[in-house]
Amino acid sequence: MKIRLGYVAISKVLNITSSHTITFKNYSKLEKNNQDKKLDELINKNLDSLLRILKYNLENEIYFYRMTSSLIPLSTHSEVNYNWENKYNKKFIEIGKFIKKNKMRVDFHVSEFCVLNSIHENVVRSSINILKIHKTMLDKFKIDSKVVLHIGSIYPNKTEAIKRFMSVFNKLDKDIKNIIILENDDKCFTMKDTLQICEKLNIPMVLDYHHHICLNNGEQIEHYIKRIFDTWGNTNLPPKIHFSSPKNDIDYRAHNEYINVKDFIKFIKKIEFINKDFDVMLEAKGKDKALFKLIDELKNNYKFIKKSIFLVQKKGN
Repeated sequence: MKIRLGYVAISKVLNITSSHTITFKNYSKLEKNNQDKKLDELINKNLDSLLRILKYNLENEIYFYRMTSSLIPLSTHSEVNYNWENKYNKKFIEIGKFIKKNKMRVDFHVSEFCVLNSIHENVVRSSINILKIHKTMLDKFKIDSKVVLHIGSIYPNKTEAIKRFMSVFNKLDKDIKNIIILENDDKCFTMKDTLQICEKLNIPMVLDYHHHICLNNGEQIEHYIKRIFDTWGNTNLPPKIHFSSPKNDIDYRAHNEYINVKDFIKFIKKIEFINKDFDVMLEAKGKDKALFKLIDELKNNYKFIKKSIFLVQKKGN
């Protein structure tokens, strides 16, 4: 069983981000010509930084990475009309070719503002637009990837909220449906809730371990992991899991700077019977520093075949 580790967006080692942005308030203060110049400057900087991070990842044998959703500043703002879609093709294609050539897995996770089951029509429209923009970016990269989102609102109750989500999802264009993967959250929808929706709508599910610890009704991961992994059956991607450790006993929902290696190993032991390759996105505040620290701590327990990829041997082997 092969497990590939990844990290989110910012490289703490390089001290580089591809999320350079501007607030709408500051953008509005600029003259029209300077507005376009500013966005052009930021987008070029973000795309150049993204490629630099990806090259750094390759040098460190990191093949799993979450791109920021802020590559194109203000792209989801209704009052910003900047035609970025056809202006940066060369850079998008260069980055996409690099990703495919080096067999990397990259994906997106939309912000909390993407709520498909909101009771407000304007929020639903905005959420669909957010997904369309992510789809456009994936198309520009020419890569087959996915976008993670949460189910969203629980108003007025879970049953009605799920019905709304399913209704909106079923009305989406097929190409938007195809990029969506759902993740359980830490306040509203449990692992079991999310799995049942994914099975009904044929959507891949991301298991978030930390969220499950924060919100569950006693369900054990080992009893559901096969069903969760089976939701990926119609894709050409391995299942993925999100893993993070709590900041502390009081602020339990917040992410720690690093990963608790004992908890990580305990989790792997729970599901190693599944004997199927999967990817783990580390959602630690330390980003790549947390990844490297975890790797060092795992080396006595597992065989690494690449710097960020290790094997779990079947029991008895």
